[in-house]
Amino acid sequence: ASFLLLCFRSPLVTCLIFGLLLQPPLTELSIITQPNIVLLMADDLGIGDVGCYGNDTIRTPNIDRLAKEGVKLTQHIAAAPLCTPSRAAFLTGRYPLRSGMDAINNYRVIFWNAGSGGLPPNETTFAKILQQQGYSTGLIGKWHQGVNCESRNDHCHHPLNHGFDYFYGMPFTLISDCEPTETPEMDRAFRRKLWLSTQMIGLIAFTAALGRVTGLIPVRWKTLTCLAGFSFLFFVSWFSSYGFVRYWNCIMMRNHEVTEQPMVTNRTTFLILRESISFIERNKHKPFLLFLSFLHSHTPLLTTEKFLRRSKHGLYGDNVEEMDWMVGQVLDAIDKEGLKDTTLVYFASDHGGWLERQEDKRQLGGWNGIYKGGKAMGGWEGGIRVPGIFRWPGVLPAGKVIDEPTSLMDIYPTVVHLAGGAVPQDRIIDGRDLMPLLQGTVAHSEHEFLFHYCGVHLHAVRWHQKDSGAIWKAHYVTPIFSPPGAGACYDRGFCPCFGEGVTHHDPPLLFDLSRDPSEAKPLSADTEPLFDTVIGKIGRAIEEHRRTLTPVPEQLSVYNVVWKPWLQPCCGTFPFCWCDKEGDC
Repeated sequence: ASFLLLCFRSPLVTCLIFGLLLQPPLTELSIITQPNIVLLMADDLGIGDVGCYGNDTIRTPNIDRLAKEGVKLTQHIAAAPLCTPSRAAFLTGRYPLRSGMDAINNYRVIFWNAGSGGLPPNETTFAKILQQQGYSTGLIGKWHQGVNCESRNDHCHHPLNHGFDYFYGMPFTLISDCEPTETPEMDRAFRRKLWLSTQMIGLIAFTAALGRVTGLIPVRWKTLTCLAGFSFLFFVSWFSSYGFVRYWNCIMMRNHEVTEQPMVTNRTTFLILRESISFIERNKHKPFLLFLSFLHSHTPLLTTEKFLRRSKHGLYGDNVEEMDWMVGQVLDAIDKEGLKDTTLVYFASDHGGWLERQEDKRQLGGWNGIYKGGKAMGGWEGGIRVPGIFRWPGVLPAGKVIDEPTSLMDIYPTVVHLAGGAVPQDRIIDGRDLMPLLQGTVAHSEHEFLFHYCGVHLHAVRWHQKDSGAIWKAHYVTPIFSPPGAGACYDRGFCPCFGEGVTHHDPPLLFDLSRDPSEAKPLSADTEPLFDTVIGKIGRAIEEHRRTLTPVPEQLSVYNVVWKPWLQPCCGTFPFCWCDKEGDC
């Protein structure tokens, strides 16, 4: 009553001020201040393929606009040089070997939808935390983190079991087998390895059975049954790679339902873009997380007629330019809904471009600019240095460039903190919150060391010597390029992580990336006075890092990656899996 009396006796402005001061505090302030988060991730895009990173022949005006209106990172590093482990690290903020998502063998990614390996259910993704903070969470596009564990519909590795409310896309990844007109990918080294493994296990099983029958080898029937089962699994997996890959791997899902088996590739781009814009429109009235995981620019480079024959770089350039157009459509949808100032947009690639991907004289993989190496190479910059762009008008400065070591793993704590959540305290999180660096309240990245793995094999280590500005990088293992000096492993298709295809260095090769970003001139004790000091410092960091590692189940073990018929997602009655539920789109 006294307040009302005061209002009658005071000017209107005074009244309003008192009214505001007497308002109770907002109980949902954290929700009001939570930004929308849109994460855009390209597949196999090289850092040299984007205009704002120096390319002047592939047109990427929308990605370039993001950089002009936001912050560009020039030393943004993937935690692995291949899809499955890199994305596992991105989702969890942890080096992939901490979750078992890096390989001790040559099976370095998930090879089948019907494998049993994948992102473990006990891992906590940033999507799960944002979901708990009240966000609507959606994943559109590529997953490649596994589907099932023990049965066809348990979906233990599925996006909806990892914090996403909505999923539309490929549970696997694009491969050339998805396009009937393209040369299959899975008939290459993978088939040879499967057949060799089938023969070896079959021979062991036959020898054991013969020994049991003749009494020369005391083998239990249980052991024989297991050997026979393994032999059958490998044979079925090898046999299925001929003609069945398109039906087993090239499928589309909406949430838990298979919608296309096999996928109809000439409308995939349209559907992914439609789903992304629809998700934004449906969730514009509450905080949302959209992870748009592009199928571009992975082979077979699905490109619509509108963008064909437009780029100087053939089909690959066409595909990148179409992806840039899709980025623009998503940004336009954000603007249309009036969400630009309340939305953090991030763009990156999962790892470097695939140099060896060629057909005849066509280059179907990306370009990594001045950086040596490419996809599958865990140490060289070309395999792990990727575009990294943030835009949030009014919060992040426009046109800023940051040349500090950052990681894709940093997205995890960054978006968790923005959402008002807390990172898990029961495990090591290797990422660091980037907001202070992006906003300019600190000058240096929190990363002192970054460890560069190829599978579970440590190939290189980066040390950010902040007091001097030097970025030291020591290579302990490097792949052997073939032909010599070619800059890639053209005779293999991928560079290996171990074995006869690599060289071990003792002492390690040392570079100062601040002076030699192309890693062209290795330093030595004769040419660099700090050589021994730097190598000693990095060596101690490796010892400390290894003490933080604990054994976990190997998600990419031979058993986990092999095709298992009882785990195959199927639209229909297995093995007659076929459907097209998007036919009226």
